[in-house]
Parts: sequence; C-alpha cells; structure tokens
Amino acid sequence: MTTIKQIVNGMPASDGAGVKLKRVLGQPLLKRLDPFLMLDEFGSEEAQDYIAGFPQHPHRGFQTVTYMLNGKMGHKDSVGNTGIIEDGGLQWMNAGKGIIHEEMPQQTSGKMRGFQLWVNLPADQKMSMPGYQDIPSTEVPEVQLDNGNLVRVLAGEFDSVTGAVTTQAVKPLFLDVHLTASGNQSIELSQDHNGFIYVYEGELTIAGKTLSKGQLGVLDIDGKLAVENNNENEARLIVVTGKPINEPVVQYGPFVMNTEAEINQALSDFRTGALA
Repeated sequence: MTTIKQIVNGMPASDGAGVKLKRVLGQPLLKRLDPFLMLDEFGSEEAQDYIAGFPQHPHRGFQTVTYMLNGKMGHKDSVGNTGIIEDGGLQWMNAGKGIIHEEMPQQTSGKMRGFQLWVNLPADQKMSMPGYQDIPSTEVPEVQLDNGNLVRVLAGEFDSVTGAVTTQAVKPLFLDVHLTASGNQSIELSQDHNGFIYVYEGELTIAGKTLSKGQLGVLDIDGKLAVENNNENEARLIVVTGKPINEPVVQYGPFVMNTEAEINQALSDFRTGALA
C-alpha cells in the first residue's frame, strides 16, 4: 500500500513581477523531489495579487507546466508560440536548449487560481528543441466514475484513459482528482516513480495520515494509492508522479543543468542573445 512519508505545508512567496503565491515544492522543507523541481499554487480574487504577471524571462534544461483552475493567462515565447490558458486548461512547455517566454493575466478582475510545476529533463534532453503544448479544458480527458468521483487526466494514464500531454521525458502522471463527500478513490501508481499529492480543497486521509487544504504529501509508492474523504464536503487534489532521473542537478534560477560549466554557458548564452 502506498503511504505518506512526509507532509509539507506551502509557504507564502512571490514570483514574476510580484505575483503572490504559495511555494510548495522548491522550498527549504522540500527542495526537490526527482524529477520535480518546483510546485507553486497561485490563487487570489484580488487583481493586485496577480495582475503584474510573469514578464519575459528565460528557461533552459527543464519543462514547465501551468494548469489553470480559474482565470485566463496568456502565453508568448521566443520561438513564436502564443496561447491563452483558461479554466481547466493547461500548457506544457519544453524549455530544452533555451526559450524566453512570458505568462501574463488576460483579466483585470475576478479569481485567478492554478498551479505551476517544473519538471526536470535528463542530460541527453536538456539541449533538445523547445516545444509547447497548449491544451484547452475541452481536450483534457475526464473519467466520471460510478462512485461519483471525477478524475481529469492531464498526463499519463488512469483507468485506461491516456492524458492530454504527450511528453515522455520522465513518463509523468498528472491527475486532478475530485472526490465526492465521504468518497474514496483507488489510483494505480508506477512502482518506479517518485511522486506527491497536493490537497487544494477539503481534507483527506491516506494510510492513516490526514492532509488538509494547502498540504503536500510525499508518497512512498508501493502499489495502489487509496485516498479517503471522510468528510461531508467534497475534496480535490492533484496527484503527480514521474520516473526519477538520478542525475546531478545544478540550478541557477531559471536554468537547470548538470554541471556548473553548463550553467555558466547558459548565462553567457542569455547575455549574448544566443539562448533562444
């Protein structure tokens, strides 16, 4: 049975041009979880908390995932991709050898809420060609279960349904799970993956450990994950797993490589305009 080996609370932070968010992975209590580098949850109904957005900035050596629960965010990058992510949609971007992009709110009022996940790349793919998938909510497969629960399959596979994202770098699983009141759910996980769950609404129990809204549970994967919602309210969580890369990680801000020399090269390429 899969259990929880560590519980981590998200920490208040800001990024971009001052967007207020909660940093869950990529903080002192959980710096990384191979192959995942960072998980942020952003969410506010106050425009001043998000309106400045994430102006142009570079990346190299990993992938970024933005999943919108509510709101509208625009994307533009240095290789010509543009798109707008809206409620329930996501973008999966491969920075590869280098990309400069921006993510800017396309609204001036109302709720904006979602996640950004950073996924590392193995050494032989760090200098791959940049890529981008813009996936609207209508193209995210949903599994409506007989018990009333709903599972949105963003990446990987659940109940023989394949997710919307095609990347295979770390064979990721990314599920958005909606549990009914007093509902339980079993999820099959790959034994060779690392992973976590993050509760973004309600409260739930896994193998006797309770996680509340805003808490991440690091998984000790051993067979199925059994999630229990023993409350009268619905609960929602994301389940994220991936095959560990088991390679050195050297990170300097938005550059994630294997050696200091590669980081220095990334900085040089950015300064001279050769990064993207």
